[in-house]
Amino acid sequence: MRVDLFDFDLPDTLIADRPVEPRDAARLLTVGNSLDCHRFSDLPDLLRSGDVLVLNDTRVIPGRLSGVRNAERGTARVEVTLLRQIDGNAAGSTWSALSRPAKRLRRGDVLIFDGVPKGEVLERRQGGEVVVNFPLNRSDFLGVLETNGRMPIPPYLGRESDMQDTLDYQTIFANEPGAVASPTASLHVTEGLLSRLESKGISRVHVTLHVGAGTFRPIIVDDTDTHEMEAEWGEISAEAAKKINQRKAEGGRIVALGTTSLRLLESAANSDGGITPFTGETNLFITPGYHFKAVDVLITNFHLPRSTLFMLVCAFSGRERMLSAYSHAKDLGYRFYSYGDACLLTRDRPSLEIVP
Repeated sequence: MRVDLFDFDLPDTLIADRPVEPRDAARLLTVGNSLDCHRFSDLPDLLRSGDVLVLNDTRVIPGRLSGVRNAERGTARVEVTLLRQIDGNAAGSTWSALSRPAKRLRRGDVLIFDGVPKGEVLERRQGGEVVVNFPLNRSDFLGVLETNGRMPIPPYLGRESDMQDTLDYQTIFANEPGAVASPTASLHVTEGLLSRLESKGISRVHVTLHVGAGTFRPIIVDDTDTHEMEAEWGEISAEAAKKINQRKAEGGRIVALGTTSLRLLESAANSDGGITPFTGETNLFITPGYHFKAVDVLITNFHLPRSTLFMLVCAFSGRERMLSAYSHAKDLGYRFYSYGDACLLTRDRPSLEIVP
């Protein structure tokens, strides 16, 4: 189907630069048979006792590093953003990374960063990606990054990350390091909100999907059939799957907090909607016409035009309905993207809308 079907105008003034405080004071638009305005703190009253809320506990790696390239042809300023570890042992770890400027790095170049052991470029790939080896094992290297790396906030924020982003761009339950971007719908969650959800009989389950660089990259093709999703690593434990299935069998709904949780759940779902334990990569690309097997409710932020995430919400609730909801949100001054407001989407019936 045509990518331009998922386009819409968005004024820069509606792109949130910082989150609201407290986190759960963000606005929440419910999208169903009507469009209704709430606060994220109202979530316990919008869900039902017996529902199970599925949270992505991935942790964003502060893997943006600025430094100097040291090579025979001279020195130059460079920046790399670590994407994922591709190899490692007790003596070192090898990572893929995005480099900027992309053309400045070649095989054999030495990269020098403040507070971080020197890295060596092993390979240069397409799209500005490089492979870099560091002389530290994964655990020690991640510890160094926590002190000396910077958060890889989305480029559409139009600024460099700072110390406040170290707190703001991490969920309160982030536990498993490996993400390039935050599961941003979960940024609205507070400890108080979790307590109120539990008191209402709404259980929660943690799964892990390490959000990859594809979340930043625009779709550059004209037709979704020719777009290739980047694979992301995820895991649903046997215990988590059992709890989700039990709640479903008891009549509760599966509520995905974020598109990352939804994509992982749908990747692990069997034909009758049951969740099986899952460990591995998924490149599931959800567009209108997709038959959802597991997830009943989706809570997510407002996404970029022409993005795979906007296509996903259109698949979940219908393209015309979501375009109308986004137009309504713009008229009311809702804040968009990672630090912006959220919406709650219910799926009362399978999405049957198929667009060309």
